[in-house]
Amino acid sequence: MSKLADVTTLEEIKDIIAKVVAEKNEKGGVKNVYCLACGGSYASFYPMEYFLRNEAADLPVHSVSGNEFVHATPKALGENTVVFAMSLAGGTKETVEAAKKAKAAGATVIALCSMHDVPLEEAADYTVIYRIDIGYPVDEQNQIKILALAVELLNQTEGYEHYDKMVDGLSKISGICAKAIEQVKTSAIKFGEKYKDEPIIYTMGSGASARVAYMQAICMFMEMEWVHSSSIHTGEYFHGPFEITDTQTPFMIFMSEGKTRPLDERALKFLRGYAKKIIIVDSKEFGINTIEDEVVEYFNPILHWALALEYSEGLAKAKKHPLLMRRYMYKVEY
Repeated sequence: MSKLADVTTLEEIKDIIAKVVAEKNEKGGVKNVYCLACGGSYASFYPMEYFLRNEAADLPVHSVSGNEFVHATPKALGENTVVFAMSLAGGTKETVEAAKKAKAAGATVIALCSMHDVPLEEAADYTVIYRIDIGYPVDEQNQIKILALAVELLNQTEGYEHYDKMVDGLSKISGICAKAIEQVKTSAIKFGEKYKDEPIIYTMGSGASARVAYMQAICMFMEMEWVHSSSIHTGEYFHGPFEITDTQTPFMIFMSEGKTRPLDERALKFLRGYAKKIIIVDSKEFGINTIEDEVVEYFNPILHWALALEYSEGLAKAKKHPLLMRRYMYKVEY
């Protein structure tokens, strides 16, 4: 059985991207990027997609669920494609099959997983090792690796005017998160006690953190705590979902710092007028503004997810329902 491997450093990520870009330049350059995964790993790729979509002029990027990629393979896939494929243990069969399909089409595949000698690594050209469990420092976790990969890819293909500010942010975010985690420990316990009997909790967010809300809903509430949930983009809240707002329904809102904050503030203002059960996770309260304004929005999901894990642990303890308890996953055929 494979063992946990040493975490890939930011300098090693820079070297991997340099090799990939050099290889692709011999074939006409990098033309497109696909991020392939399932579940929480799929959602964790969104900071890369959001960053490249906003900052890249000529580098299209798409996140695709692994099994969908296998059955509905994009025609743009080819030798000028870079594929990032992620699975924590490196064995998610849908993601492994997607990586194999991408590599067979000539794409360069970079695997992200927690160990070597696993099926996903065997299907890839390069491997980035990360951690994800509660207790590991943020600079070892997947979202910081994903953001670093995106920044390096952009800078080494098109160039990026705020590269130095992003590198500075990458050096600061782990410390910011460590302090924030200590700040919310008491709040997380209170959250668990207050909401342990709720049958449903909605989650909300925007920008790079839109899929932190999604991960909190499908992974932490639905999968791990068996609490009904659904994520709502704060920009979409007023186009249907706000009709279910009432004083009995809880909403967890991830407030971002940066360009999309007005979307979150608008949604929060409405919630404060018509709801009573509101859990606010505001990155502005936890020192994220020590990162430069031009790039701060890209670090919201790293901070938000670190805090989301604390709130989830608080709920698990109050419910006496361990986060790894399952009814179906890994137990039955599916």
